[in-house]
Amino acid sequence: MTTSTLAMEESSAAAAAVALLPEDGEAQWLGLAERMQRCVHCAEENLGHLEERLLSGGHELLRQMLEKAAQAKAAAVPPRCPVCRQPLHRSSGGHGTTIQTRFGEIRVARARGYCRRCHKWRFPADVALGLPPEGTQSPAVQEIAALTVSKMPAAEAEQVVERLVGTKISAATLGRQARQQGRRAQEKRASLDQPMSGPAGRVQQDRDLQMQLALEPFTLVIELDAWNIRERDDWGHSAQKRAQGEEPPRWHWVYGGTCFRLGHRGETASGRATILSRGYVMTRGGIEALREQLWAEASRRGLGRTNEVLIVADGAVWIWKLAGDRFPGARQRVDFYHVSEHLWTVARTLHPDDASAARAWVEPLLAKLKADDGCAVITQLEELRPRLEGEAGAQLDREIEYLKTNRARLDYGTAKARGEPLGSGAMESTCRQYQCRFKRPGQFWTQSGDEALLCLETFRRNGRWHLLFPHSAPIGPSNN
Repeated sequence: MTTSTLAMEESSAAAAAVALLPEDGEAQWLGLAERMQRCVHCAEENLGHLEERLLSGGHELLRQMLEKAAQAKAAAVPPRCPVCRQPLHRSSGGHGTTIQTRFGEIRVARARGYCRRCHKWRFPADVALGLPPEGTQSPAVQEIAALTVSKMPAAEAEQVVERLVGTKISAATLGRQARQQGRRAQEKRASLDQPMSGPAGRVQQDRDLQMQLALEPFTLVIELDAWNIRERDDWGHSAQKRAQGEEPPRWHWVYGGTCFRLGHRGETASGRATILSRGYVMTRGGIEALREQLWAEASRRGLGRTNEVLIVADGAVWIWKLAGDRFPGARQRVDFYHVSEHLWTVARTLHPDDASAARAWVEPLLAKLKADDGCAVITQLEELRPRLEGEAGAQLDREIEYLKTNRARLDYGTAKARGEPLGSGAMESTCRQYQCRFKRPGQFWTQSGDEALLCLETFRRNGRWHLLFPHSAPIGPSNN
């Protein structure tokens, strides 16, 4: 390319860029600069005031520039079906639409045509601009809705967005768009997980990991748990059902899991243990949905190349069934805190009015557990059995049976020696973080609504936000 040709192209690009400025663009910039200059000389105003003036004063200019650029992009889209790529028939231009953007509303005229193959009228420019099938919100507004409503109620999100972005977007729009983006996230999740269920997908994932990760043997840790969410089952028919002797269900299980490589654990400056990189799964779809999603996430985290798998969880039966089904060769460990709670139950039964005596009785047993001597703990409880009667005896029988059932999962001394987690605290805290959004006072959900927002939050945590919103840089971990 010659120097003259390059100069001509640069000149043409500059001219096109200037064309995006409104006619009074220079005057608007000068007016904004003057307002900021006054702020510079005002002793009572600080950098925050400068930022506010720039945000509020520049909005209209940016909106006008965006409108021109969007119109130019729409006009450049060829009259082809965005689905099957066939030429559109009976095409006509000038069909206007109002689009809600982060800088305010803009007006764009675009072409419409009929696709004989799909038997539908199409607006190719809508797809090129990233508009949703239902609604006219820009991709940035879609992302704003997804991110804020997955963190807080839509009414609160409306106030936060207006304050930080400078544009008013109604709570109804934010809520509707968040649900729509959540459903899109569910579809994307299914398309990402489906290949992991077949040999080809797992082989490809192993190849990718071989290129990205060290080949030394490693342990993949998987933690599982569940929590309850309140939904509007049979809403409006509660009195009728109660009259028929039925209590309408309200609380339902949300199932979750997390997986990480053992070597990806570290410590903060204060010495608190932390996980440097991990994958998340959270679903209202039931144990079967958790099973498939967890398998896919574990595969992405190196399941096909791991030296061994360790599953840590509380003593729920469904967890060990899932582990035996999907991860049959994995080592299993019961969360130490849950086991200690069972022993504390016995301690309080023996010493209901003496907390110090209860502690003196239970602490030696906890020390034995940490020394891999769970059998001695069970024996000591069995020797105690003849002394208790009635409900106290029945309670002790339940605790003995719990420990016997999990006898092989009480290897806390081994865990400490290997640098492995004794408990499932990472998953417990993750569940609590999700609940901070979904278990606020007065909140009721529907299964479709909560699953959509759960999926959005999990995409963000897994560093896959950019797969939903390509215009955005990844939020969270970037190693996915």
